[in-house]
Amino acid sequence: MSYLDQTAIIELEKMDFYAYHGCYKEEQVVGNKFVVNITLETNISTPAASDKIQDALNYVEVYNVVKEEMMKTSHLLEHVTKRIIDRLFRDFPAIIHATVKVSKMNPPMGGQMKAVSVLLKR
Repeated sequence: MSYLDQTAIIELEKMDFYAYHGCYKEEQVVGNKFVVNITLETNISTPAASDKIQDALNYVEVYNVVKEEMMKTSHLLEHVTKRIIDRLFRDFPAIIHATVKVSKMNPPMGGQMKAVSVLLKR
């Protein structure tokens, strides 16, 4: 990167999905609420100067990738989280670093718990 390059953090916060991830058959039939948070580091020098969407990391396209991956059933949160981060780096070469957090709300743990989460950084 040159001294003219400027990186920024872009966050897509609290994306809600109803999906069917889980090890238990009931979870894959009944489903559950999931919350996904994404933090992306990217160079914003060009879009900050041009003000053109084609020069920027398109948040709608990022959301659509997350949505597609959330709709593919997985047994483990680790699996779906890795799929999301792998796909983000594959589809968006402008990403320098990423953090993906997938939370299962009200997991079937035999007690009161708001969520269980997997956070993956690359």
